[in-house]
Amino acid sequence: MPSSSKRVLIDTDTAGDDAQALLLAATTDRLGIEGVTICAGNVEFDRQVENAKYALELVDNETTVYEGARSPLLKDHEFADQIHGEGGLGGDLFPETGIDSGEEYAVDYIVETVRENPGEITLVCLAPLTNIALALKKEPALNDLVDEVYVMGGAVHWPGNDTATAEFNFWVDPDAAKLVLEHLDVTLFDWGLSVRDTAFESDFFSTLRTEDDTALADFYLESTKVGRAYNEEHRGGERTVQPDSSVVAALIEPDLVTETDHAYVTVDEREGITRGHTVVDTGEWELGAPRTTLVESLDSDLFERMMRSLLLDGTPDDAL
Repeated sequence: MPSSSKRVLIDTDTAGDDAQALLLAATTDRLGIEGVTICAGNVEFDRQVENAKYALELVDNETTVYEGARSPLLKDHEFADQIHGEGGLGGDLFPETGIDSGEEYAVDYIVETVRENPGEITLVCLAPLTNIALALKKEPALNDLVDEVYVMGGAVHWPGNDTATAEFNFWVDPDAAKLVLEHLDVTLFDWGLSVRDTAFESDFFSTLRTEDDTALADFYLESTKVGRAYNEEHRGGERTVQPDSSVVAALIEPDLVTETDHAYVTVDEREGITRGHTVVDTGEWELGAPRTTLVESLDSDLFERMMRSLLLDGTPDDAL
């Protein structure tokens, strides 16, 4: 890992897009992965663990995977296999890597790592925020110990992807999301940003199919096939969005982010139709001090080039 690499700890509920985000992080010279922690979310927990190990193994990356919270703080949740397929990687891929998980509980690993490296670790949060909330409860000074906190979650001024009002990560554990947003300085990549600026359609998939076969392109097509079919049936065309990959891509190349705003953000934790709803106040309602950085837009052309470079050349860095 080059000495100039940004040090990241990735918290994930590994299904297809999470796996692609891991591949981005594992193949760039600009990031160094300190560890990968797993949180309850997209699919059955043990499958998420194996999916993360499999993605890292695809690119010969030996980062340790640590197992964390197997359920949300207070609520029950349902899996998202209608998008990711049974098991999370398209429905036909069920890896059994034989790789051991780290001995430590993921929450303990997060806390110990930031305590030992104050101001040097960026938390990359691609899952429901259960592990991060538990780390915050264990270490109330977490915000002062980390470098940055990047979160994929919420639906800011946009319909949800899990319910009419909520994005999946925030719906799964709204209590954790509320706690994290109230106590940490977060850079937030929401679902609406993903729809607007990270969507790939048929020409992208055609390129992957017609270029010389690569293991990563084949993995992308396999792991997204259920989601692409779902979108074709329900949303009028074969397409994918890359919410988790966009977070990692922005850490690799900060110029990917073209517009931000600051706001007070919280989450409705109550059961019912608004569970997980993202509440945003940019100042008009004086709900609280604005501590969340909202990513409002990305350079979508650069993002697509980075993903093509990853899948066809084996690293996003060739596009930079």
